[in-house]
Amino acid sequence: MRRIAVVAALMLLIGGGSAQALRLPAAPSCPIFPANNPWNQRVDKLPVAANSAQLIASIGLDTALHPDFGSGLYDGTSIGIPFDVVSKSTPRSRVSFDYSDESDHVAYPIPKNVHIEGGSDHHAILVDRSSCRLYELFALERTSTGWHAGSGATWDLRSNHLRPAGWTSADAAGLPIFPGLARYDEVARGVIDHALRFTAERTRSAYVYPARHDASSSDDPSLPPMGLRVRLKADVDISGFPRQARIVLQALKTYGMILADNGSSWYITGAPSPGWSNDALHTLERITGSDFEVVDTSSLQP
Repeated sequence: MRRIAVVAALMLLIGGGSAQALRLPAAPSCPIFPANNPWNQRVDKLPVAANSAQLIASIGLDTALHPDFGSGLYDGTSIGIPFDVVSKSTPRSRVSFDYSDESDHVAYPIPKNVHIEGGSDHHAILVDRSSCRLYELFALERTSTGWHAGSGATWDLRSNHLRPAGWTSADAAGLPIFPGLARYDEVARGVIDHALRFTAERTRSAYVYPARHDASSSDDPSLPPMGLRVRLKADVDISGFPRQARIVLQALKTYGMILADNGSSWYITGAPSPGWSNDALHTLERITGSDFEVVDTSSLQP
């Protein structure tokens, strides 16, 4: 009986039945938010939103899904948004902000060789395994007077507490970035059991739960609000995709993805890793916007 229980527990972990994101190997004592956090809730059984067709069309019916992560370097930087696991021994630094009134003014645990995203956004993500806190910074740079960023936010990984209404974070939607990343350690274990983060070129001046902020001046109701949750349609055949791509696509069926920022449409975000197969990930581009539907998530709101 004991062996059966152990096998059942393992099958729950690797089979995608758990309702909480797999813990980070470098921080095993910390959850990546509670099981009932929006990022960790399944949406495969929820109804389709009434305006799904209109919103999907505005993002792009024929536009291909694109993995904005992978292995190797592009223009000298890693492909994706990197993160660092820190601890209580990591030196703390004060950071000045452009959006100071909507940033968390705390001491940030920035390691000496902090990994900063390439491109224009320059995100830095710091997971403190000692306190189970998440620190995220947008447009981080070292100046002659110290660290400076566009904005910064921090979360208790054991809590569902949201940012104040109307506040940004290191992301336009006022959401944490880390729980929406596709991570190679998850794929290596066989399942991504949380929603992923994605971007759209044009958005509306509105946000829906769990987002807290928007980044648009348009009131066009056909455009998606920040926090929009979409999922891959159940009847999309993913059996012929390579293993890495298939695991990502199954997550998009079960947990969907959350609109978190303005950017290229249908770009999904992940953390870089030498374990990713870029060839396998690029098969995701066989999927287009027409394969998705908007989920009615009103039942998830507290």
